[in-house]
Amino acid sequence: MLRRSLVSAAAFAATTAIFSLAQTPASGQAVTPAAKTAPAGKTKASTPSLTPDGKPDLQGVWGNATLTPLERPKKLGSKEFYTDEEFAEMTKRVRQGIVGEEGDLQNAGEQTLRYDLSVYGFDLTKAKFASNRRTSLIVGPEGVVPPMLPEARKRNAERVAKNKGHEFDSYENRPLSERCILMAQERIPMIPGADDNNLLQIVQGPGYVTLLHEIDHSTRVIPTDGRPHISENIRQYQGDSVGHWEGNTLVVDTTNFTALSAFRGSGEKLHLIERFSRTGDNTLTYQFTAEDPTTWDKPWTAEIPMSKAKGPVYEWACHEGNSMIVTILKGARVTEEQAAKKAGK
Repeated sequence: MLRRSLVSAAAFAATTAIFSLAQTPASGQAVTPAAKTAPAGKTKASTPSLTPDGKPDLQGVWGNATLTPLERPKKLGSKEFYTDEEFAEMTKRVRQGIVGEEGDLQNAGEQTLRYDLSVYGFDLTKAKFASNRRTSLIVGPEGVVPPMLPEARKRNAERVAKNKGHEFDSYENRPLSERCILMAQERIPMIPGADDNNLLQIVQGPGYVTLLHEIDHSTRVIPTDGRPHISENIRQYQGDSVGHWEGNTLVVDTTNFTALSAFRGSGEKLHLIERFSRTGDNTLTYQFTAEDPTTWDKPWTAEIPMSKAKGPVYEWACHEGNSMIVTILKGARVTEEQAAKKAGK
């Protein structure tokens, strides 16, 4: 099955555009145009409706596609927001398809040629978008992930060295995404991709909030009934999440991660706090703070605006029949056999 992917996340990470793109009409998955954004640095207050059990209603299908880089480009220094004039000019350039000629948008035009992009709603010149005009998803004057501690650099280097030369020995040596265990946008914290596979459906019930990711149709069930975390001896790829309400904000506390799902090199001590706040009828703000005393020298926070989408969230399959790993390993065995025959001559 051809996977719906516009460009690699790496290609878009270098762009300094500050657009939060929403899916355009594609089989009913259009995003509702967002209301005007609040002034830079401020979040417009909103009083959400309530669910039958009296909790703020965050339900619906949301999109978080963005061109905003996680980290702020060095040339912008401590500049946290673009001005209205700068944002208007950047918007104009994207709408005209003028990308690749000026540094700020040099990567925005690198679209993989696999579809008629306008049909599937992935054409950047036509996509609807909302924005908070941030220069990076990471908030604050630094705008970058804090320096990694020496012990973390050593830990990650040893892990890479251990796998070097054994990348194709077994399925266990392959990346989690290649094995369809954890894909990019379903990992937590949720770092948005450039354009597609960015839908998230929120469903609430008494004592629970459920998050259904478009990518890999992954479902995350978060209890909000006051229960404690599971035993520290139990480690999970996505950790153990428990939630509670602070006013109109859903706060999700996650611990018990495993080092195997390392988030930007994190270890088992990763502690994640996520906040979901309704900021308007068609807007929601997702904020997370990541902390790991064995990886970074201090906690850091990122903020991602989300826009309401019509839905539904269609099935997304990693690959048909889970055949990719088998094919990769078979290919490796054939290559080894050919090398052995050549060496025996």
